[in-house]
Amino acid sequence: QVQLVESGGGLVQPGGSLTLSCAAAGLIYNINSMRWYRQAPGKQRELVAAISKGGSSSYEPSAEGRFTISRDDAKNTGCLQMNSLKPEDTAVYYCNADVGSRPNRGYLAIWGQGTLVTVSS
Repeated sequence: QVQLVESGGGLVQPGGSLTLSCAAAGLIYNINSMRWYRQAPGKQRELVAAISKGGSSSYEPSAEGRFTISRDDAKNTGCLQMNSLKPEDTAVYYCNADVGSRPNRGYLAIWGQGTLVTVSS
C-alpha cells in the first residue's frame, strides 16, 4: 500500500512564501506524474501544478511565475515552492501522484490527506 504525506502548510502573510512537501511511502517501483491540487472553501478542487517523470512542468495561470513544482525521484518526494502568496491562494493543498508498485503493472493515482495554507495578514 502506498501513501502520500504532505507537510509544510501553515499561516503566512500576503507576499510571503511557503514550501509544501509530499513524501511517498510504501511499496514503490516508480512514480509517473506528480501533481498539486488545491481546494478553497466552497470551491471545486483545481489543479495548480504538475510535473512529468521527465521533469516537464505546467501551472495553472494564477500560479505561473509564483509557484515552482519539483521532484526528487531518489527520495520519492515532491515539492511545491510558493512565492508572492495572495489571500486567494488560501486553500487545502493536495499532492497527487501516479505510483507504480511493480514493473509493468501500470500506475495507481494516490492522493495525500491535504495540508492547509492560509494567506492572511
